[in-house]
Amino acid sequence: MPRLLGVDVPGRKRIEYALRYIHGIGPHRALEILEKCNIDVAKKADDLNAEEIRQIVTFIQDNYRVEGDLRREVSQNIRRLISIGCYRGIRHKRGLPCRGQRTKTNARTRKGAKKTVGAVRDKAARAALKK
Repeated sequence: MPRLLGVDVPGRKRIEYALRYIHGIGPHRALEILEKCNIDVAKKADDLNAEEIRQIVTFIQDNYRVEGDLRREVSQNIRRLISIGCYRGIRHKRGLPCRGQRTKTNARTRKGAKKTVGAVRDKAARAALKK
């Protein structure tokens, strides 16, 4: 299991898929990195030698913002939106979708589990409330 930029990438997978385990590297960027470093796409991550690993790591560090730096930048951007009080910042603060999705029926991922408000359906619970 090779370690690239502080991330253990799966060794039995092809390197084009293994690179995607690094935050900030997707399918297109992974192929671009391998093309620029002249590394075979079909090669397994375990089959990379030390020189190829070093080449990939230096290329990524020189050209892209990944892992901790990227996470820090994204969280700072969100904090900035919250501090200036813009619409997106308020939505982030409340834990609601920020990009215009409907919230009447969907958005369960952001809103969490359903919370029933108002009606109490159970007769025993209704009786307990009246007392």
